[in-house]
Amino acid sequence: MIAAVFLILLGAYLALGLGFALPFAFFLVHRLDPHAAHGSWGFRLLIIPGTMIFWPLLLGRLLQGRRHPPGENTAHRRAAKGARS
Repeated sequence: MIAAVFLILLGAYLALGLGFALPFAFFLVHRLDPHAAHGSWGFRLLIIPGTMIFWPLLLGRLLQGRRHPPGENTAHRRAAKGARS
């Protein structure tokens, strides 16, 4: 019973993800990453599985109006910034 409910919820999540991924990959990806505007059809097909999984995060970024990918924020980069000042 629990496994069946889990699989139904997983299927619903992935169906919503596919519903988001197709328009995102072909029409909206350039809003989050300007470099993706020049991506080929192969690139757009390759990002669909990842978009299906991470659709809530990508939808949130679209709704917030972010235009560029986030910068890398690692301990090494933070230490390098502190050493320069």
